[in-house]
Amino acid sequence: MPLYDYKCAEHGLFHQLVEVADAGEARACPTCATLCARVILVAPTVLEMAPQRRAAFERNERAAHEPRRGNLHSEKEQGCCHHAKAKPKVFYTADGKKMFPSARPWMISH
Repeated sequence: MPLYDYKCAEHGLFHQLVEVADAGEARACPTCATLCARVILVAPTVLEMAPQRRAAFERNERAAHEPRRGNLHSEKEQGCCHHAKAKPKVFYTADGKKMFPSARPWMISH
């Protein structure tokens, strides 16, 4: 069972082991027995962090879940590497045979 934080208006924070299914329900304060809501505490390092650093973390967190766009100028340039794909350098001779002038001459076409 996880340990959740609850806050009493009079006595402040208290912690209780609660089953996951019952995590959203209010719990009784151990001192005065009034029902108290669950609170989510923010780590103190996040509060003390410089605003520029916090903004950078938020930007990186957002970018991790969004699709990559890169520096594309048009939709034709999209691809796996975000640049224009090279056209195959294939030429056909007069009798219909393929010729690859930029390819390695020892390679055989399949």
